[in-house]
Amino acid sequence: MTNNLERLQKVIAQSGVTSRRKAENLILEGKVKVNGKVITTLGTKVTPDDKVEVNGVPLEKEEPVYYLMYKPRGIISSVKDDKGRKVVTDLLSEEIEERLFPIGRLDYDTSGILLLTNDGEFANLLMHPKHKIDKVYVAKIKGLPPKSDLTKIKKGVKSEQDILKAVGYRVLSSDKKAGTTILELTLHEGKNRHVRRMMEALGFPVLKLKRERYGLLTLDGLKPGEYRKLTPKEVKQMRNLAIKIVK
Repeated sequence: MTNNLERLQKVIAQSGVTSRRKAENLILEGKVKVNGKVITTLGTKVTPDDKVEVNGVPLEKEEPVYYLMYKPRGIISSVKDDKGRKVVTDLLSEEIEERLFPIGRLDYDTSGILLLTNDGEFANLLMHPKHKIDKVYVAKIKGLPPKSDLTKIKKGVKSEQDILKAVGYRVLSSDKKAGTTILELTLHEGKNRHVRRMMEALGFPVLKLKRERYGLLTLDGLKPGEYRKLTPKEVKQMRNLAIKIVK
């Protein structure tokens, strides 16, 4: 029986309700019950037979699923929006019954790779900055930045209270006549409007932004608004990539 014990926050995350970190907050806030009893202690372990409720709603164990979406511009990276704007889950077929949520976010005006899942553990593994998974963006910016400015990208640029940086960059092309440059930027973190704020702080506003690669995954074969299931091999590769980098 001991082998079947799992930490409560992990069980909640695996159910697809929320991420593990948010599950921990729900426990501390007294919003989780096990067999009718409120649990507020992190690390509490439960068995598959225990009845777990979150905000009064019993958990229903779902099989984990994983999707890769080509998010178009003008779509919110969320499962709902208080302003009534279209969200990424609106693009999913009604045949998908699992409660999916996006892994991280892409800005409203940013297109590209977005992963969706109901596996909170997997989401947390990929999102945590310590796992240093490459997220590759292509940005069209206003201006023709000299190398002296671009080197600041790797050192870190201050914006509000944040230090924003990329781990690498490449100049893909420059258009002197139009006064624009296309950059490839590789990030490990993903702070709010990271690329846009970083480039704006340097004086080169982003005109267009697309995330083209997430770890080993690309947009090959997809058009904006389309999505596909990750193969078991891809899921394993992404999981192993994060774990390998940490080790």
